[in-house]
Amino acid sequence: MQVIGLCRFSYPAIGGYQVEHETVEERRQYLYSPARLEERFRIFETTTLPCFREQTDEDFELLVLIGECLPKESIERLHDLTLDIKQIRIVKREPARHRPVVKEVLHSARTDPDQPCIQFRHDDDDAVSVDLVERLRVAASDAKGLAQNNRTVGLDFNSGFLARFGPDGIRATQVFRSLLGVGLGMYVAGGCKHTIMSFTHHKIGRFMPVISYPDAPMWVRTLNNFNDSPHARASKTELFPLTPEQEGEFIARFAIEQDDVRRVHSAG
Repeated sequence: MQVIGLCRFSYPAIGGYQVEHETVEERRQYLYSPARLEERFRIFETTTLPCFREQTDEDFELLVLIGECLPKESIERLHDLTLDIKQIRIVKREPARHRPVVKEVLHSARTDPDQPCIQFRHDDDDAVSVDLVERLRVAASDAKGLAQNNRTVGLDFNSGFLARFGPDGIRATQVFRSLLGVGLGMYVAGGCKHTIMSFTHHKIGRFMPVISYPDAPMWVRTLNNFNDSPHARASKTELFPLTPEQEGEFIARFAIEQDDVRRVHSAG
């Protein structure tokens, strides 16, 4: 079964963000400000890329959606960072309404729309476990009974970490969050026109059955200066330096090395 992920990297959509702007130009100026882009690149390099580089099931595609207007040096930097990950495909689009453009991008990636697929969403400042794709396939198999009467089924891994990355390394705490967006996938039946982006992630359970897996930590959601969610920006969750056991867990589960985090976040 085809597995497709979608990650927006500072794509200046009209709508689709909780931080609102009245015009595309205002959104572009916010998304492309040098301070924000630099933080985005540093987090993307140390969270998203390692875990997708090391997926135990390599049969997937991650679409990284960017704007045609992303500064040239940023496009080149993005290509350089992702060059060695064959599953990543950078997709450029002009600024447009959020729902139609992400729907078109996901539909265009389906090799056979008459066959079922698995889709997942990912933010450019988060990480997932290195076995996410493998576990999504298992979850889709678990959903076979539900899929007989439902065109879509949510697949939610609700255990993970909230974390901050910086020059001193990682501070984190383990949490349970249902339908957070990260670690959230969806079985999509053949011929179905819906996509994982057709629904607001925390409301997806209103439109389809959802299977939840609370066992192993499956994601790292970073708290940073430019979180789109106001809840994340204002989070008062207490974070702690990783214990030696957690440091090993971050390497094994997310391919995240503290030394790499310190190096990248100390640069410049």
